[in-house]
Amino acid sequence: MNKILLILFLTLSFNCFSQSQTEMNKEAGSEYNKAENEMNRIYQQILTEYKMDDVFVENLKKSQRIWIEFRDAELEMKYPKRERSYYGNTLPLCNAIYLKKLTDKRTKTLKIWLIGIEEGDNCNGSVKTN
Repeated sequence: MNKILLILFLTLSFNCFSQSQTEMNKEAGSEYNKAENEMNRIYQQILTEYKMDDVFVENLKKSQRIWIEFRDAELEMKYPKRERSYYGNTLPLCNAIYLKKLTDKRTKTLKIWLIGIEEGDNCNGSVKTN
């Protein structure tokens, strides 16, 4: 009897928590969009905070444009364009996961300009000191 209940419980549990590939793709895409929005929020904050430094702002914009090109090239390198069936139905999921990873890393890099670095670092460049 216990075995039957366990099997029934496990069967119901797997059915309740399983997702279709489409749902997983959509969820991963949503997570990537959140990461992209966070990066853009940080980017806009930096532009606002450093608005008086025209040279820095110009270089930040240039850097961001180049980073977007880099991100897209990285994705194409990881998942080169192939015939439709090559990667299967998981390609949107894999793309979103990889883009989120790259975007999170960029966000972490950008946050340094908002957080600043410890005073005394001779190599702080354009990053403010605390």
